[in-house]
Amino acid sequence: MNKALRIAFCCSAALIGLAGFSAPASAAGSPTYALIVINQQAVFFNQMRAGAEEEAKKLGVKLVVFNANDSSSAQVNAIDDYVQQKVDGIVVDAIDVNSVRGAVRTASAAGIPVIGLDAVLPPGPQKAQVAVDSTAGSKEIAAHYLDYLSKNPHGSARIGIVGALSSVIQNTRQKVFQEVITASGKATVAGVVDGQNTQDVALSAAENLLTANPDLDAIYATGEPAMLGAIAAVQAQGRADKVKLIGWDLAPEVIRAIDRGVVLGVEQQDPAAMGRAAIEAVHNAHSGKPVQAVVTPPITFVTKANVGAWRSQFASK
Repeated sequence: MNKALRIAFCCSAALIGLAGFSAPASAAGSPTYALIVINQQAVFFNQMRAGAEEEAKKLGVKLVVFNANDSSSAQVNAIDDYVQQKVDGIVVDAIDVNSVRGAVRTASAAGIPVIGLDAVLPPGPQKAQVAVDSTAGSKEIAAHYLDYLSKNPHGSARIGIVGALSSVIQNTRQKVFQEVITASGKATVAGVVDGQNTQDVALSAAENLLTANPDLDAIYATGEPAMLGAIAAVQAQGRADKVKLIGWDLAPEVIRAIDRGVVLGVEQQDPAAMGRAAIEAVHNAHSGKPVQAVVTPPITFVTKANVGAWRSQFASK
């Protein structure tokens, strides 16, 4: 894969992650909330941040954003630091939901409400959880792929998976999809590789998967970086006409791949709406208002038939 081609498939990211913490002490009557995201390479997380910033502006509150750059330990340290700075609420999209448990308890014990966003936190003192139903979404993706196989029969299909093995939520997507596919008897899983939720890593992992499986029929990608890496890999190896892709999350290149027939479809979340809901929840919790414990935003399976409705959202990306 040459450097120019790799760059062509990189998502534009607003680099607003904090290199350090500026003390976000609340001004009188104007609370400060912290949003801790996984990374800001993926379009998904940038749209989530934009939705959170939109809601914060609407509410007249201050929002500080921490970019963990795919480091779970950085997220833990960020929560602890924000507790010391006495922010009024924390929203976290956890890389490893178990590793942040202690920090979440520390924040809650200090009277700081915590909201889980995207990745589902284990039962604990957090005030609310905003996340799509990844189990239902993964089952829907599997059903669409099995429907594709029924309309394009050619024996038992071989499918590879590009996941993110440090992400609990993406491991759930992998497990559920794999169970449904295997139980159908129509396809077998040829292998699982770790894209580490980073596009360049996912690209290399997908290339290795394709090289090791010359008879591969499809790739399932558990998130946006995995999907973008897989698209680049099948095109680099000249197999875009033979290996179909399916999985999670739109991005400009995913839309183009749907148009070309390389991607059969993706389960699309609404990350901006998720960001808005999380800030609304943390503000209500801080203000002593009722908070809905579980917020489940809708998801939509996007194919060539309905992708047009999403173009404007990604037109300038």
